[in-house]
Amino acid sequence: MKFFENGDGLTEPRGFFCSGVHCDVKEKKDGKLDLGIVYSKKPCSAAGVFTTNDVKAAPVTYSQELLADQSAKFHGIVANSGNANACTGDQGYSDSTKMASEVARQLNLHSKEILVCSTGRIGVPLPMSRITIGIRDATEDVRQELDGARAFQEAILTSDTCTKSCSAKFETPTGEVTVGGVVKGAGMIEPNMATMLAFLTTDANASNSYLQGVLEQAVNRSFNRITIDGDMSTNDSVLFLANGNSGVKLEKESGSVTNRFTQAVEAVCSCLARKCVSDGEKVTKFVRVKVKGAPDDQSAEKVARCVANSLLVKTSWFGSDPNWGRIVDAAGYARVGLDINRLDMHYDDVPALSKGEPVQENKDRWKNVVSAKDFSISLDLNLGNGESEIWSNDLSEEYVNFNKSE
Repeated sequence: MKFFENGDGLTEPRGFFCSGVHCDVKEKKDGKLDLGIVYSKKPCSAAGVFTTNDVKAAPVTYSQELLADQSAKFHGIVANSGNANACTGDQGYSDSTKMASEVARQLNLHSKEILVCSTGRIGVPLPMSRITIGIRDATEDVRQELDGARAFQEAILTSDTCTKSCSAKFETPTGEVTVGGVVKGAGMIEPNMATMLAFLTTDANASNSYLQGVLEQAVNRSFNRITIDGDMSTNDSVLFLANGNSGVKLEKESGSVTNRFTQAVEAVCSCLARKCVSDGEKVTKFVRVKVKGAPDDQSAEKVARCVANSLLVKTSWFGSDPNWGRIVDAAGYARVGLDINRLDMHYDDVPALSKGEPVQENKDRWKNVVSAKDFSISLDLNLGNGESEIWSNDLSEEYVNFNKSE
């Protein structure tokens, strides 16, 4: 498999086109790109994974309803930033429908062939007069097959500091398959999933149900392992389109080919998830919290999340303070039966605790580890075979200043 950390992402698979335009969603007249379209002339199979928040934004509900039809085919996605279209009542749902129908009208499609996503501020109606103008311009660009991959990446950003994309390619006996992806997300990040919009495309051929299974597995191993601030969003969506332009029909291929496809999708999702955490709002560090030896995997995940979401732990990371006491405390309030007298802990590969006793002679080495921009904390509960890993980051003073008002 060939993997590319950046690049065009969604347009790497054959037959996909993107665009991104400015339609002034936030009425700031700043020229920021804030509406984009992903388009395939050939109809696509599709899959989606969405927020589990009880409060779901209108575009989430709208797209979920479309994807409930396992035989449905799609030609694209329209997405806007700057406004979440969440908590906007019946009008919000009507506006999501209008976004889809306007794209469909411009591209001579049926409205049910277009999925919809939004991200931004909650509780504010969409400025539909400007949205429809933006859709007109964005559809014109994809109709002309212009190279708008980077523009789309910019159009979906909110508090992100950079665009995030990647792609993977692998050979099969019947041709090359490509999987591309982009993501936005920097704050309100906690599974399932995060204030996050992620889009994947592939030129492989697969049914909706097949794609759904592959996507759910990949999301559970990537986007559902990340946390920035412990807040679950109303708009989280991961959408996956497959147009079959490679000629490779996955469900007729050998197990080795389908395994490579699964690995490619997981590699793309994992890369995008790490990029989200690394670009978290005002963060300075990327931290892997690894837990093993728990009674079961669920217990291990619970411990890892308690550590990764602890404000005291996250602020100590920001201060490059190897405060293992805060970590042990957070692991303990997960209440999975932790026995401090069995607990082993490492900063990267440097022992910090051995059977609950601090390895004091390593104190300077602990400090060196947590002063780095990227490090791991490993806990072995020595209670069973359960394992989990969560990707997190630090909490800075700048995060508070950035989020104290909208």
